[in-house]
Amino acid sequence: MFDKILIANRGEIACRVIKTARKMGIATVAVYSDADRNALHVKMAEEAVHIGPPPANQSYIVIDKIMDAIRQTGAEAVHPGYGFLSENMKFAQALEAEGVVFIGPPSPAIEAMGDKITSKKIAQEAGVSTVPGYMGLIADAEEAARISDQIGYPVMIKASAGGGGKGMRIAWNAVEAREGFQSSKNEAASSFGDDRIFIEKFVTQPRHIEIQVLADKHGNCVYLHERECSIQRRNQKVIEEAPSPFLDEATRKAMGEQACALARAVGYTSAGTVEFIVDGQRNFYFLEMNTRLQVEHPVTELITGVDLVEQMIRVAGGEPLPFAQDDLTINGWAIESRLYAEDPYRNFLPSIGRLTRYRPPSEVAAGPMLAASRWVPAQPGATPPAGPAGVRNDTGVYEGGEISMYYDPMIAKLCTWAPTREAAVERMRLALDEFEVEGIGHNLPFLSAVMDHPKFVSGDISTAFIAEEYPEGFLGATLPEDEVLRVAASAAAMHRVAEIRRCRISGRLDNHERHVGEHWVVSLAGQDIPVRITADKQGSTVELQGRKLRVESDWLPGQTLARLSVDGTPLVMKVEPLPSGYRLRVRGADLKTYVRRPRAAELARLMPEKLPPDTSKFLLCPMPGLVVKVNVAAGDEVQEGQALATVEAMKMENILRAERRAVVKSVNAAPGESLKVDDVIMEFE
Repeated sequence: MFDKILIANRGEIACRVIKTARKMGIATVAVYSDADRNALHVKMAEEAVHIGPPPANQSYIVIDKIMDAIRQTGAEAVHPGYGFLSENMKFAQALEAEGVVFIGPPSPAIEAMGDKITSKKIAQEAGVSTVPGYMGLIADAEEAARISDQIGYPVMIKASAGGGGKGMRIAWNAVEAREGFQSSKNEAASSFGDDRIFIEKFVTQPRHIEIQVLADKHGNCVYLHERECSIQRRNQKVIEEAPSPFLDEATRKAMGEQACALARAVGYTSAGTVEFIVDGQRNFYFLEMNTRLQVEHPVTELITGVDLVEQMIRVAGGEPLPFAQDDLTINGWAIESRLYAEDPYRNFLPSIGRLTRYRPPSEVAAGPMLAASRWVPAQPGATPPAGPAGVRNDTGVYEGGEISMYYDPMIAKLCTWAPTREAAVERMRLALDEFEVEGIGHNLPFLSAVMDHPKFVSGDISTAFIAEEYPEGFLGATLPEDEVLRVAASAAAMHRVAEIRRCRISGRLDNHERHVGEHWVVSLAGQDIPVRITADKQGSTVELQGRKLRVESDWLPGQTLARLSVDGTPLVMKVEPLPSGYRLRVRGADLKTYVRRPRAAELARLMPEKLPPDTSKFLLCPMPGLVVKVNVAAGDEVQEGQALATVEAMKMENILRAERRAVVKSVNAAPGESLKVDDVIMEFE
């Protein structure tokens, strides 16, 4: 086995590999750019080597710089993480020439499967079901539109060397095909250094389901079942689960065997992922094979008890797989929610800044990973408590750290495991409510809302879930009436605790003792709810709308997280003080909650409501980023839907369009300028 390995990646990816390597007694070397000088993966590794400026194409994907780091540290093997150089055949060849082991597939397999165009041709030749499309090279946007017309809309435009949702667009007409081709080409060039594009039919009502394969150098190949990855935005996965609630045993077996056959056909070894599109009749089509360990691997680990990173390292060291296909059963259910630095209220656009608060939920070990003594803790060497349901958080950030504009916006992968899907989802709801993140925009509210969405709860989802269920964008969650009453009762009980503390402040006038009353009015979610509170040492009984709710908690004023029990059922809320109340965040809802005496509530209803300012005459920057292109000038007349400017952040281009017909009064930004959120790009007459 290896004594030292280098990890050619960053963030939670590198941290994940370091954790397993340390359990195996293997020293690790981290590489980092200027932007990552104080990153968590740098702190966790035994050694760290600086490799250049922040842009990935000047640091993390420069093969010569990685090779220099290997020579400096004497690393015997390299784990490429789950991106960057993991699918670069030249990198694998450079390692072979240096006598350094590549913890991944051999270079011929990378060449065969790493390119989406080539892999599809091989899949077709092997008899694998594939989606209709055009595999040749596409010269320009006009040719892309002609090909799309021939295939039939909608079409998927993809970067051949792509991954992580970069360089991907869906086009529903010729105009979108032209624009999508150019944007995909630009993103592919900046992210992967390869601007080749191909086009294929976009399957309607599709589910994105992928099979995890694992193969050794002794001819053994197994599949570790599937992951359902259908909930996506911008073709990047947001929520995954294993197994899929849609597949039956026959389809699962057919997909798994086909995935293994494809892996054997190209001489694949190590962990890899074969992605399929599955329609409503369980017909499946080969999409692509990622010659790397996928970033959503925790859910696969949690239902199988297999540490995939450990197996990758052992396979690279020449060891055979310690199990056969019949040994790999599905045990329980795992859900994964990806926490991104993005604003769901602004169409999931990236958000950067400093994490002023980052407090993940406490980890709990459970399930097959615990039984196999393979649990991967949040911190190397930690021993989380065991429980009936598991909570795991894979992350690469820490409180006080900075989210950079140069890399993907992923913050963490929060996973839960339980014996049933219903229990795993319920545990995820609580874990999301317990997760405290402040200082940046993030998608926690959206993730919480999805967990309560009827379609997700039933398993009736597709890759169009976000577009169909949130056509106007995510506007926040609306709590059911019973949940509103639970929150109101909790807010009243919390306010009473705060009022008692205020009554005990010393230095008050004699003979003016203040008593905390029983009758209050809680205002939230557009309702005024009269309540009566009777308390004892264990908690409070809150009477409201003809019901009595028992609220118990150890919450104290000043605490940002409230864990309560309402009639024996847990309720977790993030708490921020407001005058006469609290800002409460629970289950994706953001509630300004006020607790007032009846007379004060009566007067509050008479107060005027402040309206937001009118910004319809301005084009505002929706995210922190770099202005790449300005399409219009002052005096130009623009039409609804016309492209006005392009802003880039976190390797993603965002085209800003006119919402209505107007005349440009002034342009306040030029290409190359860095803008903050809501900076004025242009003004209209």
